[in-house]
Formats: sequence, C-alpha cells, structure tokens
Amino acid sequence: MVMLAMRFDLRNPAMAGVTMADRYAAMIDMAEWAEQHGGVAIALCEHHGSDDGYLPNPLLLAAAVAARTKTIRINIASLVGPFHHPLRLAEDLAVLDHLTRGRVDVTISGGYALHEFEMFGVPLKERPKRMTRLLKTLKQAWTAEPFDYEGRTVQVTPAPLREGGPPLTMGGSSEGAARRAARIADGFLPSEPRFWDYYVDELAKLGKPDPGPHFAGSNQTTYLAEDVEKGWEELGPYFLHESTSYGTWGETAGVANPYKVTHDLGELRATGIYRIITPGQMIAELKAMGDFAFAFMHPMVGGIPPARAWQMLELFRHQVLPEMEAK
Repeated sequence: MVMLAMRFDLRNPAMAGVTMADRYAAMIDMAEWAEQHGGVAIALCEHHGSDDGYLPNPLLLAAAVAARTKTIRINIASLVGPFHHPLRLAEDLAVLDHLTRGRVDVTISGGYALHEFEMFGVPLKERPKRMTRLLKTLKQAWTAEPFDYEGRTVQVTPAPLREGGPPLTMGGSSEGAARRAARIADGFLPSEPRFWDYYVDELAKLGKPDPGPHFAGSNQTTYLAEDVEKGWEELGPYFLHESTSYGTWGETAGVANPYKVTHDLGELRATGIYRIITPGQMIAELKAMGDFAFAFMHPMVGGIPPARAWQMLELFRHQVLPEMEAK
C-alpha cells in the first residue's frame, strides 16, 4: 500500500484559463479523491497579496475539506503568524479542531515575503515578538480558562476538541527561530536541516527531551506523465511560474531558498527541483521504499489547470496503485 500526501496553494495564473471558483472546487474534489486512494494528509499553504491568487485563508479551505472527508489529516503548512490576531486565531483553530474531529495539524512561521509585511503594516523587526505572543496566547486560550491578555481578562470558547488544542509546530529559517521553537512550540520545521542542531541544543538547555535526528523533507516536486519530454513542454511554464515567484520573494527578502528566478526551462530543469517521471519509474521508486512507500504530490503546482492535474492523478490511480497493491 502507498501512503499518499498532497499539497495545495491554489495559485491561479492567467495562463491557466481557469476560474478561481473552479480551482477551489477541484481542490476539494482532489482531497476527497486522495482519501479514497490511500491519502494520509493534505497540506494547505498561506501567502497574501500574490497576483496569482495564492491561497490567503487556509483555515477556511480546511473547513471545506473537513466537510468532504473523514480520515485524512489536514495540515496547515504554514500559517504566517505575524498577520494573525492571537485571540481570533485561537477561536478559529478551536472551531476547526471540532470540525475536523482532531484532524488538523498546524505549522506557524514568521513569514519572509516583504510585500506581505507592507500589506499588513507589520514591521519585519516585530516578527520574534509577535510569534512569541501568538504561540503563548494560543496555549493559554486553549486551557478554556480566563487569562490575562494585554491587561484585560479574556476567555476563548469553545475549548478545542483535543485537550490543550492542536500541537503547534514552528517553521523557521534562523538560529533565533530554532531556539524560540524549543521554548514555546511543540515542534520545529526548519527551512534547512542545519537549523535543527540549534533546536536540539536549546531543548537540552531547557531540560526537554531530545527529539532525535531531523528527518528532512524535500522541496522537490514530482509529476507523472506517460511522455516525459511532452510533459516538460506542457507543464514547464507552470514550474517556471512557481519557481520564479518563490525565488523573487526570497531574493527580495534576502532569504535563501531552492527556487530559481529564471525564464529558461532547461536551466530550471537542471536544478532538479521539478521532475517528471513515468508511472513505471514511480512504481520502481515506491517499491524500493519497501513497507513505507510514500508518494507526495502537488497536483496543481504553479497553477496547472485542474483538468491536467486530474490526468496525472488518474495515471497514479490506474497504473501505479494496482502495481503497488499487488506487491
């Protein structure tokens, strides 16, 4: 059996020729499809003010996904913490915890895209303070008891379904973020593996358990196609769109990320961040994983139209899954 996870950010560039309403509807259909075919998790992302409509409200979409699914976990990865009011976010996540019956997982990051901080009028230098206040407030709020918030007594209701609320993982790309996560979060998701050591060091100083080695995920996007070269010709513009968008945000902020700002498809292909493989190649890779075969998909990466994304998912369903189930 293959464990399947999928990621969605709902980019919708003009070249896709798709309405945003149709893209949202397709995403919810795909989440339901994933659950029916070995899906264990759906990841929803957050960014603001992007000209391609990048998902600004993953919590709202998570509620819609929860209404159409029963078992698949819904991972908010990640919320951009400095833009959320702590009390309102505590309420929203408590309600979402009930709607999903405890299936929501939350990663909160400090953000990096400068245009977003300008949009919300949040000074970049306030990120550490706002992140600390946010996570501490969420934990206090989810006790269901009255507590002091900025000099006044408040109480957040309802309490989450899970006692203490959803576990809070912090994302980050600095030593400061790693050490802050050790102090105030339930886990840490570094942008680069090297920051994990700071997290472990700070946990040790605090007398907290050693989390063990960091199992780094990959930013690589894998897409299925029967004809690899034709796939690159068809899908390349969408890969270029995503890479250039993320790369530009990173360059503007002075933050390193693996995405390249380029209009040259060959140059992008050489980075290895995006790859297209045949169903046969995927089957071989999954079988090599043994009992822990895991497939991670980004069906509408870069704004790929839903109809084309469905073609890829159906390749997975009809050619890959039968081979894995017969293993």
